[in-house]
Amino acid sequence: CFVTGMKRCCCRAAPLLALLGIARGRPVGSMRGGGGTSFLSNMCRLRGGQHGAAAGETQIFETVVSSEVTRVATSPFEGQKPGTSGLRKKTSVFLQPGYLENFIQSLFDSLPDGELRGATLVVSGDGRYGNAAAVQIICKMAAAHGVARVWVGRDGLLSTPAASCVIREREGGVACGGVILSASHNPGGPDADFGIKYNVRNGGPALESLTEEVYERSTQIREYAIVAGLPDVDLSLEGRHVFVDEKGGAPHFEVEVIDPTEDYVALMASLFDFDALRSLLRRPDMSLVFDGMHGVAGPYARAIFGALGVADEALLNCIPSEDFGGGHPDPNLTYAAALAKLMGLTGQPAGGEPPVLGAAADGDADRNMIVGRRFFVTPSDSLAVIAAHAHALPWLARQGGLRALARSMPTSGAVDRVAEELGLPLFETPTGWKYFGNLMDSHLLGGADLSPLLCGEESFGTGSSHIREKDGLWAVLCWASILAHHNVDTPEGQLVGVEEVVTQHWRRFGRNFYTRYDYENVDAAAAEEIVERLRAMGSSFRGAGYGPSEPQLLQDGFALATIDEFSYRDPVDSSTTSQQGVRLLFADGSRIVLRLSGTGSVGATVRIYIERYQPPGDEYALLANATDALRPLVDLALHLSQVRELTGREAPTVIT
Repeated sequence: CFVTGMKRCCCRAAPLLALLGIARGRPVGSMRGGGGTSFLSNMCRLRGGQHGAAAGETQIFETVVSSEVTRVATSPFEGQKPGTSGLRKKTSVFLQPGYLENFIQSLFDSLPDGELRGATLVVSGDGRYGNAAAVQIICKMAAAHGVARVWVGRDGLLSTPAASCVIREREGGVACGGVILSASHNPGGPDADFGIKYNVRNGGPALESLTEEVYERSTQIREYAIVAGLPDVDLSLEGRHVFVDEKGGAPHFEVEVIDPTEDYVALMASLFDFDALRSLLRRPDMSLVFDGMHGVAGPYARAIFGALGVADEALLNCIPSEDFGGGHPDPNLTYAAALAKLMGLTGQPAGGEPPVLGAAADGDADRNMIVGRRFFVTPSDSLAVIAAHAHALPWLARQGGLRALARSMPTSGAVDRVAEELGLPLFETPTGWKYFGNLMDSHLLGGADLSPLLCGEESFGTGSSHIREKDGLWAVLCWASILAHHNVDTPEGQLVGVEEVVTQHWRRFGRNFYTRYDYENVDAAAAEEIVERLRAMGSSFRGAGYGPSEPQLLQDGFALATIDEFSYRDPVDSSTTSQQGVRLLFADGSRIVLRLSGTGSVGATVRIYIERYQPPGDEYALLANATDALRPLVDLALHLSQVRELTGREAPTVIT
């Protein structure tokens, strides 16, 4: 399809495509099959396989095959404990015979009794190395556990936001959940990372109670169940792949290969004013560039931005690659260096003025980076600006406006000031989107109705209650809508850009200077020693009688008022999550936070967050260089944590 850049475009999407002003064609081809149950053997068979398609609205491919279930003896693998966003390990670990199967069996055994029997399950991923082979294995195991139908995105692709959308929206939300194959922003390839997580019926990540049970079962597993004789499905062929015991018999299992962009694009078209966005993007003084970072965001970007009139050459790296083009699909200034250069953040780009709006998404399209012409927007500021412009976002206006805001604890307090001015409740949660999902569904669990809710994390994740995941392309469309709002009557040549929008925001709410230092792949023992050092410092601090009423005076005049570890009691289900990061809170509102990230595949990632608030009123101070404004607090953070001495690292891997 020339719109999505993918092999086919589903006829079911014709009315939507007509609405968007898009034509589409439909090629012809054939089905391919093949047996096998090993993840490793499937990897060898499926990479670079034959492609094709067939004419017709919804094709049905019937295969006669036994539904006999094979039970395979196995033994536990060490360390199948999901982190913040599922289980992430090196690809080579997942390629061990039985490793994937063990985890899926443990997951299926942990779901409520009968939940899978006769159900529809979503299975897809971000297209990284191993994705297609894993899809085949999970389908065969789903059949063994009574699942009636599996929805798979064409070529095994669904972005994480789109998977949440499909679970919630397709056929009225009949899916019981979804298995998402992604290590998110981590690299892909045979020598890189693979990941898997489960999203529940509301489209959001499984809560800790379920992931803990999965881990416990993984330590005791003795066998897994699979329909070993089920042939592999040609994932390039949209349609219903139906399996029967005898010709003309009732289906015992079905894999429906769906257009991966259809449901998500329809949702975005219902949330945003595409006509207003087209008008903005037609302006001679307006330009946009998007970097898909060779991840799964590319097909969605081409479908949406192509429909809005963005030229194909402005959509960079939008063909998914199993190793993300050999890069690191993390949308920050370090790994999206080409976009940063194009936007004029690292010198004058070739070819004249940088674009007005630049954006990037990560490997599974749930994270985003927003940049303006020679101007970087921190994720914390991005969330706050979107919240302050809720009135400019059509679907929020239709629902009567925002009801609540939320942020992860390490995220800056910029959105707190918006919540205060708008009179909205603000929730501070641990890192992990599952905590936001509980707030969004509070009214279904006996609590207050908090939706529409906007939320975000400093790790380039922004979202709302339209789905139950962070959503990279949604955030980009929010920013385009904000620019459209500011430029309804702006004369040509006087367009209000990203920097002007953010500067206006600072003048109204003040500015939270903010940075994050990441030390990746640190020896786990050294990382724990850093945390223990700060815990001991907290004990000494309290033992000496220091506290908010009597802060401890440190270097450069900083007065330390509190040292604690963040814990969270969920206001919806009353569950408690502890040890979520050590916080050093200062009398002037500044913060130093240190926590260990749960999204890596090896070692530990030490993250240090540094924040200082500048109230409005002092123009010179508001517009100061962030590095200069934060330097004394950064020096103090490095001194107190002893991160250089304990890790042997002279500099962080990434500075945001």
